[in-house]
Amino acid sequence: MAVNYRVYQNKRKGNFVGKYYARAAHKEVITLNDIAKTMQANSTVKHSDVMAVLTELSEVLKIELQRGNIVKLDGIGQFKVGLTTVPAETAKEFTAANVKSTHIVFMPETTIDKNTGKHIKTLLSGLRVVEAPSYTSPKRRCRHPLDGA
Repeated sequence: MAVNYRVYQNKRKGNFVGKYYARAAHKEVITLNDIAKTMQANSTVKHSDVMAVLTELSEVLKIELQRGNIVKLDGIGQFKVGLTTVPAETAKEFTAANVKSTHIVFMPETTIDKNTGKHIKTLLSGLRVVEAPSYTSPKRRCRHPLDGA
């Protein structure tokens, strides 16, 4: 399997204006329901059971992040909360008012290649990239109400 890319020209001001780069061109948006259907097809677990577990995972992930914990999912990576702040002149002057926003930081699981010593992201191991034949926005899978999900 491969990830498609689309070539674009940089139009932002700076040293690299006019240069060409690539962006990943995504094909579809895969939902929790889609993942549950695939997991059901690949195992003996029913779709409703998979949905229950995945839904609970998202709830527990939210709770643990709000508690200030790092959530590690083996084979996937770690999630933690990050902060965007404005500076203060001294540590004593820094308050919660200096925190302007929060975001989620995802750190993918990595392994170390024994030959090169490089870190390899587990989820991207073996990935190929190819140029997209055409660019269209990611499509959401359309589900018929009687599709069973």
